[in-house]
Amino acid sequence: MKNYLPILLIFALASTYGLWYQSSRGRIKGEKSNKAPLSAEEIGEDFGTRATFVQFSSAFCTPCRATRALLIDITADLDDVKYIDIDAEKNLGLVRKVDIRSTPTTLILDGKGKEIARAVGAPKRADIIATLNAIN
Repeated sequence: MKNYLPILLIFALASTYGLWYQSSRGRIKGEKSNKAPLSAEEIGEDFGTRATFVQFSSAFCTPCRATRALLIDITADLDDVKYIDIDAEKNLGLVRKVDIRSTPTTLILDGKGKEIARAVGAPKRADIIATLNAIN
């Protein structure tokens, strides 16, 4: 039994980490920081009047494609909400400035460029819609 104890301990730790990681991906978390708003010049496009979804993605990221399709679908019929896709590999300065650590990461900005929330991983449709409904 003593020979199996390290294996069981490693299995328990790995399982705990895996469960935590899966539960944290895709959740939309509100930002409570005092970061300066991003400018349209930094992003490369104008912001939506109500909100802007800025997705940082990479070329070989499968969840990035799913997130892109979801956000394009949601924002297609909304005139006051805009979707912008940024290649993280080509914009490393901006990635460092806004602290992007993995792709896909989606920033939700208000009409002035202030980050109000972010989703790390592929967000769910209901969470995106609930966040949009919370923005006045």
